[in-house]
Amino acid sequence: MNSNYDRASKVRLLLMDVDGVLTDGRVLFLPNAGGEWTETKAFDSQDGIALQWLHWKGIKTGVISGRKSPAVEIRAKQGHMAYCYQGNIEKIPLLEEIFQDSGLKPEEVAFIGDDFTDVVIFRRVGWAVAVGNARPEVKQSAHYVTAAKGGEGALREVAEMVLKAQGYWDEILEKYEIGGIED
Repeated sequence: MNSNYDRASKVRLLLMDVDGVLTDGRVLFLPNAGGEWTETKAFDSQDGIALQWLHWKGIKTGVISGRKSPAVEIRAKQGHMAYCYQGNIEKIPLLEEIFQDSGLKPEEVAFIGDDFTDVVIFRRVGWAVAVGNARPEVKQSAHYVTAAKGGEGALREVAEMVLKAQGYWDEILEKYEIGGIED
């Protein structure tokens, strides 16, 4: 069986759920100027820069989420995501559409999830990753479980693994004038 490093070295597309992965799972409703409620989410800034690094190195990203939120559309645009599917609990048809559009093989796709609806995707990709605070059943179905919780750097952890496995990490460190630091 492939190690996580081997799986990460093949990733050309990193897909993820949103609530509980890019966020801590909380959904915030705030009043707007018109007195109506607006949904928003809080995203981790270290996950944000990780999206930039993946984009720079040609590794595509995307989200498949059961909820629909304007905040996710903005995050996807800021993060240069190739795919942004929202409002769909049934994720398999979306994944099949992504495979068709991208021309990628399952072993070239990774997915980060936290809940039951993500396991069906885990079964269809080359690298299934559960966040540290995922449901126990989800962790059991994953190839890798992050130390970080969703919304608290889990994406960053996965992105660093991918970038290291593909030989890009030293370039990232050099860009920020960092050298000689061991893991």
